[in-house]
Amino acid sequence: MTETFYEVLRRQGITRRSFLKFCSLTASSLGLSAAAIPEIARALETKPRTPVLWLHGLECTCCSESFIRSAHPLTRDVVLSMLSLDYDDTLMAAAGDRAEAIIETVKEKYKGNYIVAVEGNPPLNEDGMFCIQGGRPFVEKLKETCADARAVIAWGSCASYGCVQAARPNPTRATPIKKIITNKPVIHVPGCPPIAEVMTGVVTYMLTFERIPELDRQGRPRMFYGQRIHDKCYRRGHFDAGQFVEQWDDDPARMGFCLYKMGCKGPTTYNACSSMRWNGGISWPVQSGHGCLGCSEDGFWDKGSFYDRVTGIHQFGIEASADEVGGAIAVGTGAAIAAHAAITALSRLRHSEPQNEKQGENA
Repeated sequence: MTETFYEVLRRQGITRRSFLKFCSLTASSLGLSAAAIPEIARALETKPRTPVLWLHGLECTCCSESFIRSAHPLTRDVVLSMLSLDYDDTLMAAAGDRAEAIIETVKEKYKGNYIVAVEGNPPLNEDGMFCIQGGRPFVEKLKETCADARAVIAWGSCASYGCVQAARPNPTRATPIKKIITNKPVIHVPGCPPIAEVMTGVVTYMLTFERIPELDRQGRPRMFYGQRIHDKCYRRGHFDAGQFVEQWDDDPARMGFCLYKMGCKGPTTYNACSSMRWNGGISWPVQSGHGCLGCSEDGFWDKGSFYDRVTGIHQFGIEASADEVGGAIAVGTGAAIAAHAAITALSRLRHSEPQNEKQGENA
């Protein structure tokens, strides 16, 4: 029988205290309240580890690189303890026929109870010959592996939407996973790459609660893709004040003003970058001085230059672009100055009237 996550941890010398701390960190990373900690602990103590088959299509392996750098929960805990990562041709030691045989073993032994994680996408032109694995097209391998899976996770924008491989004119017909696997739930975890903690958080949630997380209309987990990057960006105050970087390395750029005019796609991009950040919460692109590219949104690679500003965005429920916001503030400021000048002049006039009357009487 497959060991539970808790049994593996205890065998590795992990204390009960450390285990509960891990459950607390997991609940926090998933955006759950403290009330969920006992449920997570109970699930990890009693449920066997879930086999995962991690496939690679057309991609650059950046999703794997991101995943193994997760800090909370630690990837080594997720991969080596919570998951039974039986197949991953990037991380596994086995190769050739021995590696491919693992897929068949898992399919037979855990029919309907394993998860398929897919990084990259299948090309369909020339009968799939642009991506060959084990002597056959990847699209065939994908269909066969997913046939008896419980669910499919599409890692990154490549698997979720097609990404740069599907950019016009898309000569290989690189195709998103959801258009190939239509009879299984497909969870999209987009980004180029996705945030490490988002990836481990999605896996942890599915294994703990034995269900897929609530998804938005694009198939993304709402817990991580429910808010615009713009909503929690630390530069948002500058946007509202009409303070923008006008060109790279100008004084406003040095002062950390809003990057909207430099093409930042934060106002139209849904992701957790501005709240969770990258590299263990140290930084993220906007903090490094570059605008968001919108890499977690479908079709971002074919929407023109990354440095073209978004137009017609909403601010506090009012339709206004950043230029209009800044213009309105400038007009408001000018009106306030004019009003102040008028009031001051009127006040002086009123103060001078008694003096004039008094001078007239004396005369």
